[in-house]
Amino acid sequence: MVTEQNKILEALKLAIEIENDSKGCYLKAVQTSGNEASRKLLELLALEEDAHSKKLETIYHAIQKKMAWPAVDFQPNKSKTLMDLLNGVCETTGVNAKATSTELDVLNTAINKEKESYDFYKRQSQSATDEAERNFYEAIAAEEREHELILVHYNEYLTDPVDWFTRVEHHSLDG
Repeated sequence: MVTEQNKILEALKLAIEIENDSKGCYLKAVQTSGNEASRKLLELLALEEDAHSKKLETIYHAIQKKMAWPAVDFQPNKSKTLMDLLNGVCETTGVNAKATSTELDVLNTAINKEKESYDFYKRQSQSATDEAERNFYEAIAAEEREHELILVHYNEYLTDPVDWFTRVEHHSLDG
């Protein structure tokens, strides 16, 4: 018979694998990136995935010992900083951004990984039996969604910088 603790531990193991896989995807993207500023953004995203993994490992070990979900201090709020960094990258690079097909493929893979992570954490929050567990999964799901949006934003910029600037800066021809 599978106990509730075993279900939680299995979900946490899977979450750790997801975070480590996402980190690897970002590090691969760093190597294919065409400019220093975007490499910095991707490195920061890799660090965030690493922080998620470490927090999940801490929770995993606490549950193994105590057989209950621990109090978790998880305050994900770096996404605004990441979005500001991305906007700075785009402003600095301007409309002459160039991306290789490999870079765009890796970026699309990262977007899909963030979607999958978000979906996984939302499912976990919905099946959580403990409020602290539910709150943690909701918080990490929200951060994964922010990562996805940042990557989509970046992909749009790399694909069509002129259109991106038009939408972001809200230029119009009204006279």
